[in-house]
Amino acid sequence: MDSQNASFNAGQAKGQAQEKASNMMDKASNAAHSAQDSMQQGGQQMKEKAQGAADSIKNALNSKN
Repeated sequence: MDSQNASFNAGQAKGQAQEKASNMMDKASNAAHSAQDSMQQGGQQMKEKAQGAADSIKNALNSKN
């Protein structure tokens, strides 16, 4: 019985470790996706600001003519 209990406990510990590892991988994946989304939003904002600045310069140059 002792070896069966030890084997059962080892199996439970292995299953728990695998579950924890899976949860950690999910969290890491979610963090990576979140970071990617933030970078894309930041890039879009930079693009819009640059376009706004370019438009302002064009308007300023056109108004001098």
